[in-house]
Amino acid sequence: MANINSQLPTDLVSVGHITGAYGVQGWVRVHPYSADASALLHAKTWWLGKPEGNVRSRSDALIDVNDIEKLEAKRHGEDIVARFVGVVGRDAAEALKGSVVQIRRSHFPALDDGEFYWLDLIGLTVENLQGESLGVVEDLIDNGAHPILRVVSVNQAPQESDGDKAREYLIPFVEQFVPNVDQQSKKITVDWGLDY
Repeated sequence: MANINSQLPTDLVSVGHITGAYGVQGWVRVHPYSADASALLHAKTWWLGKPEGNVRSRSDALIDVNDIEKLEAKRHGEDIVARFVGVVGRDAAEALKGSVVQIRRSHFPALDDGEFYWLDLIGLTVENLQGESLGVVEDLIDNGAHPILRVVSVNQAPQESDGDKAREYLIPFVEQFVPNVDQQSKKITVDWGLDY
């Protein structure tokens, strides 16, 4: 591994974390942050960093980020197992436990029309069909059947019963409720009322 903190690519995305060693030959077990781990499986180079404090997914909260060349990676249940150049034996693999795995955004596979990477939806503004602003996509939740947009209002006055809490909307990310996503204008149009 080469320490390249000063030369990190600007498009790194956290895609998983190492949960420990796998076997005795230097393999590691990786828990991917997405059910579709194709980007993780196909990227030749990964960047590993230790989280600062308890933060796992924020790229800016990683310290000692290093690049590492992946030799091989494959699915193992819901996880990925991988081995790297220079990581030999269980002790070397175990030393990587807790590392966040990042890859370049430019290495993600191309998507078909109507498909989106969740990270590209976070931060987009959300308006309903009446042109009313619901807020900004804060997160997505996978409920098994379909993703759910978690939208948090940004400039709506809190209701008396809510105290100082911002209003939150949980909107199923399906065509019936989300007829349009315009990444160029950073806006999602939803069929959803302010009072839902």
